Amino acid sequence: MRLQKYMALAGVASRRKAEEMILAGQVTVNGQPITQLGTQIDEHKDIVTVNGAMVQIEQQKVYIMLNKPSGTVTTANDQFGRKTVLSLIPNQAERLYPVGRLDYHTEGLLLLTNDGELTYRLTHPKHHIDKVYQVTISGILDEDAQKSLCEGVLIDDRKTSPAHVAIIETTPQKTTFHITIHEGRNRQVRKMCEAVGAPCVKLSRIQLGVLSLGDLKVGEFRNLTHQEIAYLNQL
Repeated sequence: MRLQKYMALAGVASRRKAEEMILAGQVTVNGQPITQLGTQIDEHKDIVTVNGAMVQIEQQKVYIMLNKPSGTVTTANDQFGRKTVLSLIPNQAERLYPVGRLDYHTEGLLLLTNDGELTYRLTHPKHHIDKVYQVTISGILDEDAQKSLCEGVLIDDRKTSPAHVAIIETTPQKTTFHITIHEGRNRQVRKMCEAVGAPCVKLSRIQLGVLSLGDLKVGEFRNLTHQEIAYLNQL
């Protein structure tokens, strides 16, 4: 983006007036004075100041819920060239970032936003937000294993907080259940299931606080409602 256009969009002045300010030496980019018209900048990375005061375009806040598919990474870029969750959100003008993580093989509810303050609050350990996962394992989840999951199990040399388990379906071949946790440790649900001898065959996060996937299909996304955004902001 041209520097004078950036200044105009940031509300500093009209483009013509911005050009005059550039020529007068009133503008710096990343600390370097700029006096040449037509200078190109990266509006997401470069720091622009006018007369010593930083200026920036006020971003429109975007809040998206994605039903993440298995086989995608929860990062903006991947060094191994794997498909990222951001590649599933086409034609998005704002630069988005995932809120927290879901591992490569886990599906389900993932929030993406450009609201850095909200991201910090939602991912900070002191904020206990219930997360509900639907888990499928081979065979039967016996009573001892279920009790252990509810009371907490040792993973990575530290015991997990109490969880809630609700059995959805049991057959001799598999068991499907919901588990509710509020921690956000790395691969926590998978490690908890492994700790009780019931490795996950399929794992999907279906709810975050009061936010629910509902009928959102795997790979689909939608904008959060005003009510959902208000809920997140009051946490």
